[in-house]
Amino acid sequence: MLVPVLLFIVGLLCLIKGGDWFVDGAVGIARRFHLPELLIGATVVSIGTTLPEVMVSTTSALKGIGSIAYGNAIGSVICNTSLIAAITIAVRPGPVDKKALKTPVLFFFTAAVIYAVVAYTTGNFTRPIGLIMMAMFIVYMVVTVRQMKGAPQPEGEDAEEQEDMPLSKSIILLVLGAAVIAVGADLLVDNGTLIARALGVPETVIALTFVALGTSLPELVTAITSLAKGHGALSLGNVIGANLFNLVLVSGVAVTLAPFPIPEAATIAGHNASLVMDLPVMFAVMLLLTVPALLKGKLSRLQGIVLLAIYAAFCVIQFTL
Repeated sequence: MLVPVLLFIVGLLCLIKGGDWFVDGAVGIARRFHLPELLIGATVVSIGTTLPEVMVSTTSALKGIGSIAYGNAIGSVICNTSLIAAITIAVRPGPVDKKALKTPVLFFFTAAVIYAVVAYTTGNFTRPIGLIMMAMFIVYMVVTVRQMKGAPQPEGEDAEEQEDMPLSKSIILLVLGAAVIAVGADLLVDNGTLIARALGVPETVIALTFVALGTSLPELVTAITSLAKGHGALSLGNVIGANLFNLVLVSGVAVTLAPFPIPEAATIAGHNASLVMDLPVMFAVMLLLTVPALLKGKLSRLQGIVLLAIYAAFCVIQFTL
């Protein structure tokens, strides 16, 4: 058991460091070609921080472990919202840009409704569903690029340092980061499965908790950094964008490459626990996070505390089913 646990931790570390290198390399290349900072953040960086989830879910699906691919996507949304965003709000609540949130929130709930309709009707995520999700990702990126077109590129020491990075170094970081993430994802999936089986815990539960938290670490690091610099709104935007990517990109790629059914690892009152709890909790925490932000243009500390309580309860229930 010790070896799988150690390799699981190594996998997590590879995901974190690989994601860091990937983002640095991607940003270096983007700035080399003088792309706006906001465009970089909305596209390259967001994709980079979601890459661990993409690799883990895709690797799981290709290995026939659809439960981890499914649980990682849903679990990451719940973790991002009720843990990472919740910490940000609880520590430093404040005003948010309602206009900036409208597009990602609209796309997220559209994707979530499609996801839920498939889950509650057919129970099978087929290749056409995966293609629809990926198409939504492309449309979102096009809309975002158009919104950000012409946005001024900020000036500052950090930007100058990144712009001075040689193109060759940026490419090496990009390729090396992607490779390390791939290795980390493989270690995480293989050893997470071994640990789950040894403990008698369903693979879906491991995916919804430990794997989801591990692949959400880039967002957690972003949240902490944003708080330290006094940019709580940046963290909120990153979380909502990452949640959207978890559904349309992470699930889209995994389902397109290797379709899988909704896992049935546990039941509640005779019904699939995922349909009774996981999906409803995903909708509930996102509604609790976004509705007040869109209506009032601000977030309260109480929201963060309630979201954290929901996440704690969710994890406890997962391990008691």
